[in-house]
Amino acid sequence: MDKKKIAVPLVCHGHSRPVVDLFYSPVTLDGFFLISASKDSSPMLRNGETGDWIGTFEGHKGAVWSVCLDTKALRAASGSADFTAKVWNALTGDILHSFEHKHIVRACAFSEDTRLLLTGGIEKVLRIYDLNHPEAPPREVDKSPVSVRTVSWMHSDQTLLTSCTDMGGVRLWDVRSGKIVQTLETKSPVTSAEVSHDGRYITTADGSTVKFWDADHFGLVKSYNMPCTVESASLEPKYGNKFIAGGEDMWVRVFDFHTGDETACNKGHHGPVHCVRFSPGGESYASGSEDGTIRIWQRGPLTDHEETKSHAANGSVGKVKVSVEEVSRKIGGFHIAEEGKTKEKE
Repeated sequence: MDKKKIAVPLVCHGHSRPVVDLFYSPVTLDGFFLISASKDSSPMLRNGETGDWIGTFEGHKGAVWSVCLDTKALRAASGSADFTAKVWNALTGDILHSFEHKHIVRACAFSEDTRLLLTGGIEKVLRIYDLNHPEAPPREVDKSPVSVRTVSWMHSDQTLLTSCTDMGGVRLWDVRSGKIVQTLETKSPVTSAEVSHDGRYITTADGSTVKFWDADHFGLVKSYNMPCTVESASLEPKYGNKFIAGGEDMWVRVFDFHTGDETACNKGHHGPVHCVRFSPGGESYASGSEDGTIRIWQRGPLTDHEETKSHAANGSVGKVKVSVEEVSRKIGGFHIAEEGKTKEKE
């Protein structure tokens, strides 16, 4: 048996409280970017490859539970305990829109075409905001059975995916009718739900189990028991042959998608791992923890077998190198605050 690889991560400091959500942008002309949500109320934007801090979005007055970037990484969105969801200019850090809610916003997601923003939270109401007409009242979808934990778009923005805080299962909603059309049953509440890069799989974490579902026919494809209670899982986007999971034991583990065998165990966090995500090209992955840090782990060089298999299946996706000039385009005009000096808000 091959010896498990030991990874040395890039450690990203700056947040003063736990990191609870991470989101990678797709690869853009300026590279790719990583945004983080924290209970310190201030989302942070970073270079996705190097982890270098770019800027802090300042304006929330409570813990931020969810963050995302649009497909070109030009706008960011965040959901917060201050009862708002905000849309930000990712180039300048300015608030573009602030949408008031009646309770904590736990989740937000841009539609694939970036025209719409979906939010959900303690209110049990899913709202869809038209970003071309932000002054218009949002469309409200049928009430969720209990509080909403995660939201996503799929099927070219025709389907909504949600999970709940106190109830098992993933619910799929038809956007046109606003009704639940399918429920993927799980024993425990789903704390993480991710639609794969190619749209084939839905990856869920519930309790001590990671499951993979067919995103078109909704059947259970694979289910693996984890060594501990896991809070988040992510499927490698380029080849689909590995997945990562993190949870209460503070470790970030890598598993073989086909067999469920553990291939690596990354240690370094000093608190439970709340979120894990693969970078868009799969060459690295990030984890966010109760300890307030983000760690970016390099996956390491691919084997000849992986390269051959992946090129045949998916074609080539080149790694993007981000120059200082390119990153400066993203930084230009941003309201820069000193890293690690974010003021903590109640």
